[in-house]
Amino acid sequence: MKRKKYIPSDEECSFQFHPIFTHLSEEEMEVVNFEKECDFFNRGDILYHEGRKMTGFYCVNKGVVKIYKTGIDGKEQIIAFAQQGNILGYRSVLSDENACTTAQIIEDAVLCFLPSHLLIDLVKNNSAFSFQIMKLTCQELGEANSYITDIAQKTVRERLAEILILLKDKFGLDNDNILNISLTREELANIVGTATESVIRLLSEFKDDKFVELNGRKIKILDIQGLTKTANI
Repeated sequence: MKRKKYIPSDEECSFQFHPIFTHLSEEEMEVVNFEKECDFFNRGDILYHEGRKMTGFYCVNKGVVKIYKTGIDGKEQIIAFAQQGNILGYRSVLSDENACTTAQIIEDAVLCFLPSHLLIDLVKNNSAFSFQIMKLTCQELGEANSYITDIAQKTVRERLAEILILLKDKFGLDNDNILNISLTREELANIVGTATESVIRLLSEFKDDKFVELNGRKIKILDIQGLTKTANI
């Protein structure tokens, strides 16, 4: 079923405020606003599949998207989350390669899509824009290197503690110190890179250690210093 096109207001549209777009001329921004296509997406919707050709890239205006790779056994390895203001898929467009990940909605979302040719034109014709794209790529590469190091050198217990801290930093806590993102135990395991049973056991240990409180998918952070020490950050 075809989605209803939705155009965010200037206050909502993340294209207006993302650092890579702040260096566009008024004319270039008019082209961006003309070419973008903004739509609603429901939890579970797939934006793009690993191995498929990318025809453009996305900017998140609302909601949460998980980005993951699929192993030989079909198990997901979540490598990142995207929320308001983040852009997705641009590296595959610039490298003219098929998508190396899959992007799936985990909280109802509004995203804007820009076609590939527009990104290529901006990179070729706007040096400030190109520089911001390069900075963003280097930042994501640094995060990927840190992730690989953690997987190789840290225990599962350390990685889970660090993931909880990273989720707190990225999504924040509500007034009751509960993480502002709701993940299944399987999704947590797919971030850490371990079995779901291991995450369930370790969360129970963290609860006994009074690091967290658990209520279904909701995780309340009680002792950030304890988690930091456990994560060996």
